[in-house]
Amino acid sequence: PAVASNAERDPRRWIVLAVMCLSLLLIVMDNTIVNVALPTLQRDLDASTSQLQWIVDSYILVFAGLLLTMGSLGDRFGRRGALAIGLTIMGSASIASAFATDANHLIATRAIMGVGAALIMPATLSIITNVFTDRRERAQAIALWSATAGVAVAIGPVTGGWLLEHFWWGSVFLVNVPVVVVAVVLGQLYVPTSRDPAAPRVDIPGAVLSIAGLVALVWAIIEGAHGWTDPTVLAAFGAAAVLLGLFVVWERRTPTPMLDINFFRDPRFSAASGALMLTFFAMLGSLFLLTQFMQSVLGYTALETGVRLLPMAAVQMVLAPLSAKVVERIGSKIVVTTGLLVAGAGLLMASRLDPSASYGEVALSLIVLAAGLALVMPPATESIMGSLPPAKAGVGSAVNDTTREVG
Repeated sequence: PAVASNAERDPRRWIVLAVMCLSLLLIVMDNTIVNVALPTLQRDLDASTSQLQWIVDSYILVFAGLLLTMGSLGDRFGRRGALAIGLTIMGSASIASAFATDANHLIATRAIMGVGAALIMPATLSIITNVFTDRRERAQAIALWSATAGVAVAIGPVTGGWLLEHFWWGSVFLVNVPVVVVAVVLGQLYVPTSRDPAAPRVDIPGAVLSIAGLVALVWAIIEGAHGWTDPTVLAAFGAAAVLLGLFVVWERRTPTPMLDINFFRDPRFSAASGALMLTFFAMLGSLFLLTQFMQSVLGYTALETGVRLLPMAAVQMVLAPLSAKVVERIGSKIVVTTGLLVAGAGLLMASRLDPSASYGEVALSLIVLAAGLALVMPPATESIMGSLPPAKAGVGSAVNDTTREVG
């Protein structure tokens, strides 16, 4: 319904939103918190450059590869259960990561963390969509959820930098454990369970094809850094194209599809998915370079670099919740288009930085980029979730999350 009466609204909905944002903060921070620890890991674990890359990317690879399947399983078997299992896996793997004895051990435990993250992320957004029945409130809740994702990207490096200055490298993983405990306890107390009442049986061929195709795609992108024309990389891109093509063909023909391909015929769904992929490509790609630029070229420590990224988080915290109100007045198309143009301007400014650049110039490009991203993410996410029936919220959220992670 466009407007729900107070009697219909879940009185726990804002507590539920807080638990979902806390869970999201945990998994998005794990995308960036490890970056600042890489020099320490190289020294303490005697890790090679390739091993360092896979310490970061094993998490992303598994996370992105499993999202669609885990979102579908959450729809079928219950989203609160998927959230609780994901948080438990994340907490256990974080402890194992903190006490890893060598680089390969850490790569394996980070991959297990990716399994937990793939269960958590679709569950958070689908639970929000089902708990907030009023459209206006749901848009505000999704805006706060999106702001949390943006803030988590920026505070990961500052949290990691502070922990490394005061403790050993394992602390960047152990910091997850108290967050997991709080989220699990509050989740069991306040989060209602929900699932798709007409969920079909599990689409095993679809799950296998989507996992294999997405893993091949993300692996090819990661390894492409060593040379885009490398035969192995080209073969992986080819395999991804074939597997994802077969996934689309299968999903169109099977009577019980994991992902209804017809969703993409709705321009609200497909255009918003593309916009989210571009924004995360811009945000994480630029942060990957700028954190190294500030440390290696401008000479800041890991903690000093993290602190200097905080304006990006502040802008997203302020602007993302406001974007829902702007959308009400002028519509999501204008807001998303404006956001993409503003983010592009921020990237153009960042591209002109050189070794003589001041922090002020870096900060200005970060603030403009963050302003653009804050305008795009909430309305694009709301467009995806608003174009689907609530029963399909898990797989819709998984598409939203997969486009982010691939970006």
